[in-house]
Amino acid sequence: MSRGWLLWLLVGLVVLDLAFLALPTLVVLIASFTPGTIIAFPPEGLSLRWYAALLDRPDFLRALWRSLLVGLVCTALAVPIGTLAALALARFRLRGGTALQVYLLLPFTIPLVVSGIGLMLVFGQLGWLGRVWPVGVAACVINLPFMIWAVAAAVNHLDPDLENAAQSLGAPPTHAFVTVTLPAVMPGIVTGALVMFILAVNEFLVSLMLVDARTVTLPVLVYNAIRSIITPDLAAVSAVYVGLALVAILLLDRLVGLDIFLRSRKS
Repeated sequence: MSRGWLLWLLVGLVVLDLAFLALPTLVVLIASFTPGTIIAFPPEGLSLRWYAALLDRPDFLRALWRSLLVGLVCTALAVPIGTLAALALARFRLRGGTALQVYLLLPFTIPLVVSGIGLMLVFGQLGWLGRVWPVGVAACVINLPFMIWAVAAAVNHLDPDLENAAQSLGAPPTHAFVTVTLPAVMPGIVTGALVMFILAVNEFLVSLMLVDARTVTLPVLVYNAIRSIITPDLAAVSAVYVGLALVAILLLDRLVGLDIFLRSRKS
């Protein structure tokens, strides 16, 4: 009996924790439909006024496009680099492979402020500050372990006999890689690509150090806006971010399957 009560207590704590995590998002989503000029919860009514107002804000639209461009640049770099790195680390006995794995984890051990300052100094010497695409490069450098882990999980589930069978039938190594290995690890590649894209679109701290007033991304623009006053259109922008994350999850479920994704994360 005591074990049953303990189990229910743990379940209740988990549900309560999930509710606290979801509550701020729900508050922002509901508040974004307020018809008034002051953000309020609960709203006095429901209106799409502030979503329509975003379409009349060219600064928000330009910042959104820059954030999407950052995500595209980050993903375009992370997919080939992360895929090849994961295959090399999983399939080959590289000299210094352990040191290389530790090196690839360094972005997680270094605070983002330190990474941002270092990248700002490097990009300043290269003359890249104030441009949009270097932010995508920086997001790739910082979040690349996510891409490597996603592909490595798929590589660990790949039967090496499939590649050996293809080569024994006369397929050149490149042909075997394209027709056997690459399709087999595609779920990990898709998963990592979506994760990298979302992380890059939401990148704030490093973006703050690398852009200027003419090339701000959407997270930086929102930060600059809330420093003066919080208006309902900012809640609408936050809802758009939530919508992008939901679209990414739906794509992940459609292309890969959340059950496969969760199993790969456990492994």
